[in-house]
Amino acid sequence: MTRDIFGRALIDFQNGNYSEDIITYSSLDEKDILPLPYLFRDYDTMPLIEQKALDLCRGTVLDVGCGSGSHSLYLQNKGIEVTGLDESVGAVSTAKSRGIKNVIHSNIYDYSGMKFDTILLLMNGVGIAGRLNELPRLLDHLKGLLNPGGQILVDSSDIIYMFEVDDDGGYWIPDNGNYYGEVQFTMEYKGLKSAPFDWLYVDYNQLKQATEQQNLSCEFLCEGTHYDYLARLGTPP
Repeated sequence: MTRDIFGRALIDFQNGNYSEDIITYSSLDEKDILPLPYLFRDYDTMPLIEQKALDLCRGTVLDVGCGSGSHSLYLQNKGIEVTGLDESVGAVSTAKSRGIKNVIHSNIYDYSGMKFDTILLLMNGVGIAGRLNELPRLLDHLKGLLNPGGQILVDSSDIIYMFEVDDDGGYWIPDNGNYYGEVQFTMEYKGLKSAPFDWLYVDYNQLKQATEQQNLSCEFLCEGTHYDYLARLGTPP
């Protein structure tokens, strides 16, 4: 558990031991706070693009990176057959204690069980790809978990806004050969720090290119309030 910073924080909150939030540090020199209550929000307090994604769920659902289980719990209470999946032991424990019936402890790449009609990757769940050149691998694996005619609902953000704009309207992006949406994070909670991990924010055009390479359709559904968007990827029926 000492390395499972995220899971430790979720368990503390679930058990009524909430005293501080998760601090995140990024390679963009950003320090931010991840409030634990936000990870336990209900449908009414979720962003509109998350509500839209949940409303579009059909058939059997796989909630990838389910965390505390907020999305899964909503779907389950609606009578939808949902399976939560997370590689955090603490997240899986928390989701189960909140009443989620089907929760799997696994890395997404290690999971090859049943197939689903809908796969959810919310809260920038596509970030688990880590790097842009790994996105096709992730999409190919997810495609293998879909039933014919299935859908993948994913939100992400175009973080170009985080870079300075020059007088000509262009962006000052470091010329290091990496895609600007590739970010490295570290989490800190109650004095414990996680190992650094890669996380991907992908703009819609890059997502569309990657999905088409995997023979998946890509549909832009809606924009959020802060450079984020919801997309639906699909397989032929």
